[in-house]
Amino acid sequence: MGTSTCVFCSIVAGAVPAHVVLDEPHAVAFLDAVPLFPGHVLVVPRDHFVTLCDLPVESVEPFVQAVQRLNRAVQDATGSQGIFNGVNNVVSQSVPHLHVHVVPRTKGDGLRGFFWPRQRYGSDEEAAVVADRIREALDR
Repeated sequence: MGTSTCVFCSIVAGAVPAHVVLDEPHAVAFLDAVPLFPGHVLVVPRDHFVTLCDLPVESVEPFVQAVQRLNRAVQDATGSQGIFNGVNNVVSQSVPHLHVHVVPRTKGDGLRGFFWPRQRYGSDEEAAVVADRIREALDR
């Protein structure tokens, strides 16, 4: 998908209306059109990158700083007890433009865990094998 067909790029450009709450050189944030709770915000890099892995290293710090500030602002503005941040990379990514969900949370709000069933490793040995594979991949 090119940037001309990306709805988030269109929001960043001002061509598609949205309730923008932050507009900075490295990040734009706006209310999610179908929020989990009022105050649910999406933070996107101004430039088109599909996944977190695509974001250039020099853009990571200012982007994450914007997400951090929005965590504080959403919590303060909504009176929530905390914040859930979520990033989908390809799978379950409804818009292929990197975006971080900033979702206000309050104990008993009805949102359960990570929205999917969790399971334990079959054994400590199985967990150790997975951990080894991840460490090896980091060294590549």
